Amino acid sequence: MAGGRARGSRRAVRLSEGGGLMARASRLLALWALAAVALPGSGKEGDGGWRPGGPGAVAEEERCTVERRSDLTYAEFVQQYAFVRPVILQGLTDNSRFRALCSREKLLASFGDRVVRLSTANTYSYQKVDLPFQEYVEQLLHPQDPTSLGNDTLYFFGDNNFTEWASLFRHYSPPPFGLLGTAPAYSFGIAGAGSGVPFHWHGPGYSEVIYGRKRWFLYPPEKTPEFHPNKTTLAWLRDTYPALPPSARPLECTIRAGEVLYFPDRWWHATLNLDTSVFISTFLG
Repeated sequence: MAGGRARGSRRAVRLSEGGGLMARASRLLALWALAAVALPGSGKEGDGGWRPGGPGAVAEEERCTVERRSDLTYAEFVQQYAFVRPVILQGLTDNSRFRALCSREKLLASFGDRVVRLSTANTYSYQKVDLPFQEYVEQLLHPQDPTSLGNDTLYFFGDNNFTEWASLFRHYSPPPFGLLGTAPAYSFGIAGAGSGVPFHWHGPGYSEVIYGRKRWFLYPPEKTPEFHPNKTTLAWLRDTYPALPPSARPLECTIRAGEVLYFPDRWWHATLNLDTSVFISTFLG
């Protein structure tokens, strides 16, 4: 699989013990409000049974700075993007069948008892936790706590047993453009609203959103971003991003269901799920 996976602040002053209790209660209520949209069968039609973003969900970027292409040829891909810059591909594959199989109901029916490996959502993913997929979906798949650190957040992405998930992956149509000397490897993931992986880099690859929306932040290899490897992307967006001058801003865009982002080799990138998101990456190793 790809190389190193690179992965706020609590109120410092409380006026009184009663104030502290009220602050904690308010935070819990906010989290419950976010989680309320997670109930099975809730959400708008077409979300596959996965919860959409709720109150307090992170907004999309004001302006997408990654080019979208729906008419790209392989020659254009190699010449203009493969080794130079990211691009968002639209309409080059039809994954409607794969999408239908990735609904909450169908995945739980097919893989609920399978053991999946979760990683901590920090730059280096030190900790790994194995548990049944159904337990992850029903107990851990909730909106990101804004005060949690990356090593407190478990994230289902990568480390998949390809043999056990092969019945699903065989229905996936990967992006049509490969690179000489590389072989594709799939990595499947599902994560809650507000979760994500902080800045990291590895080899080139694609990431397709199946359900939900995923916001991406990207820097070229020579421009190391300012970030803490154990703080979440949500904390970075709140604490660091607003102070960045225009010249230090990353390329960014929100990838929606059916869109595919390509990122070149060694490009720094961080992700933030705006909704509960189902996604699959094709790493070109």
